[in-house]
Amino acid sequence: MPVNIELSDELVAEAKRHGQVFHRSLPGQIEYWSRIGKIAEENPDLPYSLIKVIRLAREEQVFEEYTFD
Repeated sequence: MPVNIELSDELVAEAKRHGQVFHRSLPGQIEYWSRIGKIAEENPDLPYSLIKVIRLAREEQVFEEYTFD
């Protein structure tokens, strides 16, 4: 559900820059940072590199096993 919120110009500009590098929309980049932050707060002992791998694994699509004929 879309919701309008006010963010600092500084945060928006930084999110735009990072979003362009990682091919994410502005809302997509902010959502990504939000999810990373939530996971980090809930799991303070996990390093960022592990959190990133977990996020990538969750986003991967599950494909049916290919059988060779």
